[in-house]
Amino acid sequence: MSEARNDIINRIRASNGRTGPIDAEAAAKIQERLNRPPVNLIPERGKGEGTELVERFVEMAKEASATVTRVASADEVPAAVEQYLMRKNLPCEVVMAPDESLATLPWSDQPRLTIRRDRAQPSDYVSVTPAFAGIAETGTLMVHSGATTPYTLNFLPETHIVVLEAAKIVGAYEDAWARLRTKLKAAGETTLPRTVCLITGPSRTGDIEKKILLGVHGPLRLNIILVETDPKNS
Repeated sequence: MSEARNDIINRIRASNGRTGPIDAEAAAKIQERLNRPPVNLIPERGKGEGTELVERFVEMAKEASATVTRVASADEVPAAVEQYLMRKNLPCEVVMAPDESLATLPWSDQPRLTIRRDRAQPSDYVSVTPAFAGIAETGTLMVHSGATTPYTLNFLPETHIVVLEAAKIVGAYEDAWARLRTKLKAAGETTLPRTVCLITGPSRTGDIEKKILLGVHGPLRLNIILVETDPKNS
């Protein structure tokens, strides 16, 4: 271990009143907290169910400068992607997450679309990804990295199109994390994905002359295609 790293770890230990590595009892308490994380105060807009949460998610996502395209079924997603690109005068070329939930959709019905299933490159303008969950409290998307969901797709392209099933919309942040832990446990996984990201609207900053600018640190546009029907794999 480097001297600098050792110094940082020792400072963290000191701030927690420790002088060395934790003992077995302390480790067990930490693991228990991870297994049963406490629920914090949930605001009213993070509560509700069904249609109420869906409508709140749409409202909050639009307030964060995202656009929302609502479709009745997953089979309508390819046409919705093409129509969005044409409305925005964008090239009909996309890099798509090689995820099964997207691969099974009827993309061949849209011959004008050129699709590459891979991680994003700096030259890519448009990405299409699934979302693990939508959080109604703030209109936020939860996405995570994985073999079929390369993380670069969320940040490199100028335009990010996200497919979200209505059944995956939850009320509060705590609900989204609980949903992720449940999925991992069912799959026999013992650790969280390498990266989990919460996306609320397009990338923005107010650092330049105190003016809000979009697309500085990530996508300029975020379009959420909301599939109204309950997915089979929710």
